[in-house]
Amino acid sequence: MAKGLVFLSLAILVILPTLQLASGAENEAGQYVQRKVEIWNLFFKMMTIAFTVGAVVSGTLIWLVWRFRESNPKAKPTKYEEKGEW
Repeated sequence: MAKGLVFLSLAILVILPTLQLASGAENEAGQYVQRKVEIWNLFFKMMTIAFTVGAVVSGTLIWLVWRFRESNPKAKPTKYEEKGEW
């Protein structure tokens, strides 16, 4: 599951923008690709994805810490904690 997510994000971040730029090379003579605009556009897309992924990871970590905290009433000690074996 995680591998598929990594490959999907790789496709979104790298392959799709590359194909978009490659297809832009077929324009008729006289039209130029403005590199600064394309670079900033790609940067904006990648930062949007990075912030979204960061927010999901941070939220997951916060939930994990809150759910499995020691003072949680639903938390049960492991078999090692019950026996006192560390």
